[in-house]
Amino acid sequence: MNALSLFSGAGGMDIGIQQAGFNILACIENDPHCCNTLRHIVEMEQKNTEILELDITTVDPQTLLKRFNLAIGELDLLVGGPPCQAFSQIGKQLSILDERGLLLFEMVRFAQILRPKVVLIEQVKGLLNAKDSKGQKGGVLLSLIEQFENLNYRVDWNLILAADFGVPQLRERVFIVCQQKSERPFQFPQPTHRNPQHTNLFNSHLPIYRTVADALADLGPPESKNKLYFQNNNHIDVTTERDRERINGVPEGLWLSSQINLPKDQLCNLTKKDTTKFRRLAFNAPSLTLRCGEIFFHPTENRILTPKEYLRIHGYPDNYILKGPVRSRSGSVKSLDQHRQVANSVPPPVAYTLGLQIAKVLECQHYMKSLAIN
Repeated sequence: MNALSLFSGAGGMDIGIQQAGFNILACIENDPHCCNTLRHIVEMEQKNTEILELDITTVDPQTLLKRFNLAIGELDLLVGGPPCQAFSQIGKQLSILDERGLLLFEMVRFAQILRPKVVLIEQVKGLLNAKDSKGQKGGVLLSLIEQFENLNYRVDWNLILAADFGVPQLRERVFIVCQQKSERPFQFPQPTHRNPQHTNLFNSHLPIYRTVADALADLGPPESKNKLYFQNNNHIDVTTERDRERINGVPEGLWLSSQINLPKDQLCNLTKKDTTKFRRLAFNAPSLTLRCGEIFFHPTENRILTPKEYLRIHGYPDNYILKGPVRSRSGSVKSLDQHRQVANSVPPPVAYTLGLQIAKVLECQHYMKSLAIN
């Protein structure tokens, strides 16, 4: 089964899709650091996937048909997680007034030419309420569905919590599945893990949510940035001395602004609303959703989490290596740094379970087609 990946980022979606049995022909991504990450893993695993460092809006899908010797309708799967900032609940929520919001509809443009059998799209929860050009709440999703239906696709969507599938993180994302010429709804996978606080007769056989402690177990102390920055090691501590001072005294699982007993020069200008700034994770619970802005702090050590710890919490394989710069807690670098590469990506275990379900759909389609021929 062949797949094409758009907005590939650091490759989280691609890992799961490949584990489910798909061969990814190409990854299209315009961030240089993400592309270096993807190139490294392709070289390391000796795959034949092409990494195309391009602006998606400049790519003609017709050229991809020729490049990979595909007939229209022959591609099994088109996957992508377009930029989410325009729909994010923690952003300005400009929706399609933000040019990044329009990138969602690049998935339609590619599907119109390639006519893949299945399309898989990932987006933030804010898409469900994103307003269209007329101000209609939820209008962007309705427009996306309508455009795919006009191409003869059946569209189903579901809100998926990563913790339900073995990822030690309370991350919710919308997944949209478009099936070509299908009358049956897509059967989204059932959870493989359960919230220990919501146990009932039907899920008691499932293992409980994985925790931060499960994710970070057996990782030794991180190295300093100066020592191993240019080597294949993402377990690097870049915490500034001032950040170490400010997080000191904050209990596990809590945040600095909640500790009103600490000195004023440690609290500075933080308010009660600053619940994600200078926040420690808790060992005995899943992580909060990993963020692209503020990096979370280690549960007990006075430092921010390393990119390697982000990878563990996101469910990446342990041999995965990120390329590019490592920033401090709230610093900025050109293009995507290692923490943001992870936070922007789809947790591989979630993509894997979806990939397995899509593979079943394709197998069923192939079987029905063979019956019709015979």
